[in-house]
Amino acid sequence: GRLVPSAGAAGLAFAPPQGAPLSFADIFQQVAPAVVQIDVKTRVQRPNGGGFLQIPGFGAVPIPGQPRGGGSGEEGEDDNSTTALGTGSGFFISADGYIVTNNHVVENAEEIVVRLSDERELTARLIGRDPLTDLAVIKVDGGNFPFVSFEDKAEPRVGDWVIAVGNPFGLGGTATAGIVSAKARDIGGNENPYTDFIQIDAAINKGNSGGPTFDIYGRVIGVNSAIFSPTGGSVGIGFAIPAGIAKETTDRLIRGETIERGYLGVEIGPITRDYQQALGLETRRGAFINNVTADGPADKAGLKVGDIVLKLNGREVRDSNDLTRQVGAVQPGRQLRLDILRDGRAQTVNVTSGKRPSTAELYGRQDGEAEGDAPTPQRGSVSVDVGGLSVAPMTPALRQQYEIAAGTDGVVITARGKGDNAVLQPGDVIMRAGNGPVRGVEDFRKAVQDSRTAGRDIVFLLVRRGAQNNPFVLKLPKSE
Repeated sequence: GRLVPSAGAAGLAFAPPQGAPLSFADIFQQVAPAVVQIDVKTRVQRPNGGGFLQIPGFGAVPIPGQPRGGGSGEEGEDDNSTTALGTGSGFFISADGYIVTNNHVVENAEEIVVRLSDERELTARLIGRDPLTDLAVIKVDGGNFPFVSFEDKAEPRVGDWVIAVGNPFGLGGTATAGIVSAKARDIGGNENPYTDFIQIDAAINKGNSGGPTFDIYGRVIGVNSAIFSPTGGSVGIGFAIPAGIAKETTDRLIRGETIERGYLGVEIGPITRDYQQALGLETRRGAFINNVTADGPADKAGLKVGDIVLKLNGREVRDSNDLTRQVGAVQPGRQLRLDILRDGRAQTVNVTSGKRPSTAELYGRQDGEAEGDAPTPQRGSVSVDVGGLSVAPMTPALRQQYEIAAGTDGVVITARGKGDNAVLQPGDVIMRAGNGPVRGVEDFRKAVQDSRTAGRDIVFLLVRRGAQNNPFVLKLPKSE
């Protein structure tokens, strides 16, 4: 049945009971029966060199089955795939057999076996998974399983004690303790854009994925998901999905719901200190729109490249990650009221939220950057020096030479930048400078002069290269 650890002092949600720092044995004894080991068999593509398999959040780790068993796994008959055996962790959240784990533990699993603390082994089936929060729910048949509950109301503070329980390196039933090191961490990448991770220093390693993070009362405050480590072993920096996100997502998966999220159809980025200074902004709050997807919700509503989103439905947007999560929390089809800054002036734009495509659809169709040396400027192109850069107005010849897509307008860089600006290459297109669009060389020249007049030696640029828009802060020479 449900495990109900004793509560703490009234009114102090995370105040330690007397003697808590001396031992966590009682807590572990209470909650350990709910934690399980998960063994999975998956079909993976055989690497072209070396026996390594990429697991999100854990870098390159040896394919289980090769180093452990000494064999090479079961090879596919006609393809370049092999069977990999992996292990992870999970925990019961109900007496009738529902288990929470990470999506990356059971993703593409052909077989899932759960090993309980009493050594029973049960076959599990997948109920549902959500790659964007790295959460999944599986189920075993039976009843009266010991289970634990998410604590989604009382939030832990930085410095509060935590206990991680799981199956590191296949060792089973292992407990580690530490504190909450930080909250609301964004750990980069496109795998989990909707999660503000809890950072903990309790040791978690490969195999801890999907295991619970407990507070000192045995309440689940997070789901262990990733580590930051150059070696794959613990260096004291682990990340857990907060209980609030985990409970909401797993409840929906258990109900059989498809997880749908709102979608704007924009590429956004943070406002760095350099961007703030170059644009003359009062704060770094907000999200900068680098690109607008053609025919997407934002495009249809009139949002433009260079807009800075300050609020969504009256709620302040702290940064680009915050905007992603706010939009994702809105159901497709709902109205979004965006307070934006455009060319230095405040405006409001109303957008009808779309449905977010899969990660593969979003990121798999981008062209990326071209390889090799950049082409040399075409003879006869009329280049001028502005802000220390050689630039030329857009012409059909330059568009053809640098393979610049139709609809990409601005001034073309015709020689590699110097010094701090060396990252800029021939063929890059300056689309925006300062707070406005660049339609020709004079627009760029005026933005440079406006920055100098304002006492700044930098200019904010939005540069198009290939299929990507890239913000850049141009360092101006002392004199022209």
